[in-house]
Amino acid sequence: METPLHRALQKRQVTAIVFLLLLWEAGSATIKYSVLEETDRGSLVGNLAKDLGLGLRDLVIRGAQVLNKGNKQLLQLEQKSGNLVLKEKLDREELCGSTDPCTLHFQVLLKSPVQFIQGEIQLQDVNDHAPEFMEDEILLKIPESSHPGAKFPLTIAQDLDVGSNTVQNYTVSMNSHFHLLTRIHSDGRKYPELVLDRALDREEQAEVKLTLTALDGGSPPKTGTTQVLIVVLDINDNAPEFAQERYEVQVQENSPVGSLVITASARDLDAGTHGELSYSLFQCSNEVLRAFEINTDTGEIRIRRLLDFEEIQSYRMEIQASDGGGLSGKCTVVIDVTDVNDNAPELTMSLLISDIPENSPETVVAIFGISDPDSGDNGKMVCSVQDRLPFLLKPTEENFYTLVTEGALDRESRAEYNITITVTDMGTPRLTTQHTITVQVSDINDNTPVFTQTSYTLFVQENNSPALHIGTISATDSDSGSNAHIIYSLLPTHDPQLALDSLISINADNGQLFALRALDYEALQAFEFHVGATDQGSPVLSSQVLVRVLVLDANDNAPFVLYPLQNASAPCTELLPRAAEAGYLVTKVVAVDRDSGQNAWLSFQLLKATEPGLFSVWAHNGEVRTSRMLSERDAPKHRLLLVVKDNGDPPRSASVTLHVLLVDGFSQPYLPLPEVARDPAQDNEDLLTLYLVIALASVSSLFLLSVLLFVGVRLCRRARAASLGGCSVPEGHFPGHLVDVSGAGTLSQNYQYEVCLTGGTGTNEFKFLKPILPNFLNEEIYRNSEENSNFRNHLGFN
Repeated sequence: METPLHRALQKRQVTAIVFLLLLWEAGSATIKYSVLEETDRGSLVGNLAKDLGLGLRDLVIRGAQVLNKGNKQLLQLEQKSGNLVLKEKLDREELCGSTDPCTLHFQVLLKSPVQFIQGEIQLQDVNDHAPEFMEDEILLKIPESSHPGAKFPLTIAQDLDVGSNTVQNYTVSMNSHFHLLTRIHSDGRKYPELVLDRALDREEQAEVKLTLTALDGGSPPKTGTTQVLIVVLDINDNAPEFAQERYEVQVQENSPVGSLVITASARDLDAGTHGELSYSLFQCSNEVLRAFEINTDTGEIRIRRLLDFEEIQSYRMEIQASDGGGLSGKCTVVIDVTDVNDNAPELTMSLLISDIPENSPETVVAIFGISDPDSGDNGKMVCSVQDRLPFLLKPTEENFYTLVTEGALDRESRAEYNITITVTDMGTPRLTTQHTITVQVSDINDNTPVFTQTSYTLFVQENNSPALHIGTISATDSDSGSNAHIIYSLLPTHDPQLALDSLISINADNGQLFALRALDYEALQAFEFHVGATDQGSPVLSSQVLVRVLVLDANDNAPFVLYPLQNASAPCTELLPRAAEAGYLVTKVVAVDRDSGQNAWLSFQLLKATEPGLFSVWAHNGEVRTSRMLSERDAPKHRLLLVVKDNGDPPRSASVTLHVLLVDGFSQPYLPLPEVARDPAQDNEDLLTLYLVIALASVSSLFLLSVLLFVGVRLCRRARAASLGGCSVPEGHFPGHLVDVSGAGTLSQNYQYEVCLTGGTGTNEFKFLKPILPNFLNEEIYRNSEENSNFRNHLGFN
């Protein structure tokens, strides 16, 4: 696209070019030099600095430059000497041709200030070319009746040189009949002219040979020669005669143009021009004149255009031979054209049905005729179609055929046929014509839709967004058009509890399935239904397929801590003897996760402790153990913040707070617990924990109720066993919180102790019993507890 900037630049360029052209023509007087052609390269032409009246320094400062018109640089300026020398050898004939004088123009450009000085070189000719005749022999025919003094101009010689170096004179070899004159044309060129001195006699000498010489004006002169053949012509006294009065010849049609048919030869007893014959077609028809031509010198008759037997089978013509004296003779030539197999058979379609319904019985596809304009075997024909196609050719009338189907066609097997009808004649060589027709097999609805799979299994992540595309059910129909247009639908389910219409919808056009609402793995892990595919043909055909939808679990449930239970008003406290060794089992955190798979894999971590390094938690089983031996310097009460984390993505977690109280033993009647000031931040955390526990408890109330019932039954059994074992403590003194001790009255590393401080009553109660969640602790702890069941004591503090 041309922009204003482009137009401005083009305008400036045009202005600059015009300015330079004006300066080109401007300047002072013309500097002229003269040089001989063929002077060697580097030869001195003249001293430009001297001729311009400039010093060498001025020549350099002003940036002198020699410019030649055109692209070829002929001259070169030597800056150091100011000499103008030839850049290459100059050829006058190449640069100027026959123009004389030969003047070459150049310009001298002085750049600072700008000045153009015109210059010219006159290229002088040297005699570097000899005269040359264009013909090696000049033929001159002179009748024997010519009179002395008759003049006969001859061909001139060419000389590329000019002026005195061109042809100046002609001479002829010595003879008794002619002498030579050198004449001058109006344009200045000189030409030779023979003058007859003595009458010629053909019977005495039929030919005269002379040598013609051309000389230029060089020093020494250069010459060129040619031969002159003079033929003495006889008087005409004999008419031409043909060898036969009638010629008959056969020629094949389609013979190449220019082919020789026959030579009609005549002879004349006269000599010279009287014996020279000229042949012609005499009073012939336009067909003959268009088809043949005759060589006027030899009498050869040749084909002018292609002959066609089917158009004209024979030609008749008269040939005339005429001599130079006006006498003539005639003969008749008959040319018979023979047939060749040059026409391929032709096929004419009369009826064509290109659309055939499938499953139809024998059906007419086409009716056509064949023909061949050749004759004999060249015109006989056979017709066929390809093998392995369900079509047959049936001849009806002469050279007419009917193409029919061999049986019922199946569009699903093949929907289109390209049938090539081949017609071959019996000539030599055989010629063939092929005609291809395309037959479409139209569809009928004879195929049911077929699903791409025998059943489909789809996976959906729970908590999906509504209208989520969960998969595509695809079916194909081998039919075409509306018969292959498939409509998808959800078929009624036999499960009355499955509200399929509220779960899944399907796109009727493309079979895409969408989840209408968010799915919950915990409520529905899988469901099945059928999808139907129905075509739009007549009659309507359909099929169905089973679809299974599996809901994948998402990590949407946080772990729930079963033990120790969290109570904001009475946090759980474990008793730990100061004599405990490293690795002593303090307690075990038990938690569950309603998710499945790796989302339910739990790991335990000690997030915060009053004294880091004293306690550790085993990541896989939640056991809280001492990391080292206890010392007197350790604080009497420790607060541990434990985190239970699942393996989902993203991971979810729950926290539990555990108080551990260090004790020296349990022999005293009661164990007073030191008062610990409560931290307001801790109260907030406990309140948050309480809310979390309440929320989780409401979700899994049924599960927790079962656990509590099971624990209650276990506690009752343990109470009865302790009473029968000899304990005299009243049964009404048992509190709801438990501490385990060994039967020997000393702390064992195989048991865990729980001290629960209840506020508002002013009493502290201790209960030594087996852990309350046997279903979630390991079996080893239960076995140890059972072995020591006879040593349990019950203590109450007021």
